[in-house]
Amino acid sequence: MELQRLKRQRATDEVYQALRHGILGHLFKPGERLLIEDIAAKLGVSLTPVRHAVQQLAVEGLVEIRPRSGTYVASISPEDLLETSEIRCALECLAAELAVERITAEQLSRSREILSGLSQPIETEEDRKRHEENNMRFHALLIEASGNRKLAEIYESLRAHLQIARAHSRESGWADRLRQEQSEHEEIFTALQSRNAERLKAALRKHIFRAKDDLVAGLAGQGQ
Repeated sequence: MELQRLKRQRATDEVYQALRHGILGHLFKPGERLLIEDIAAKLGVSLTPVRHAVQQLAVEGLVEIRPRSGTYVASISPEDLLETSEIRCALECLAAELAVERITAEQLSRSREILSGLSQPIETEEDRKRHEENNMRFHALLIEASGNRKLAEIYESLRAHLQIARAHSRESGWADRLRQEQSEHEEIFTALQSRNAERLKAALRKHIFRAKDDLVAGLAGQGQ
């Protein structure tokens, strides 16, 4: 995977998207220094949009700007994951309370289709990418069904950190986790379909903190 040279001068948001994709796609590793001049040259842009894009990424928490040192891809610690998971759980449980009252038949149908996609076997890297996308879509649909735009904006800022953790954690016991994950997703869907808020929140808490434990274990393995 390489940064692709932009065909023409583009706005800061397009440089931002290119860098964000590179970070989440494992082109840049946690703790790696980002060389602004090199990035500008590879993208074929001036330094200004790259610097502005880096500022946006810093606000999002994907990079760290260290005075008199440079700009680095943010690292993720077990403490970071715990804090992110606590906030994620609070947001998804709030979304659950709203969604049981507001979710539409069309949204339930989409959720069922995504759940079916999540059950498909994973044999290739493309299968795995598809699975991760469906996983994010499944949870994003719950947020969408809450009908709360501000909640959705806050939730979006957390997703990047979870994607980084998944991308950089060492994978082991993948098949066992998939079975457990699918069972948890089915319980979430059943509770949502029956519009049972308490059952839904319990299922979400179990799923989110089990996933956090797996990611922490993965990060520990990566450091060995």
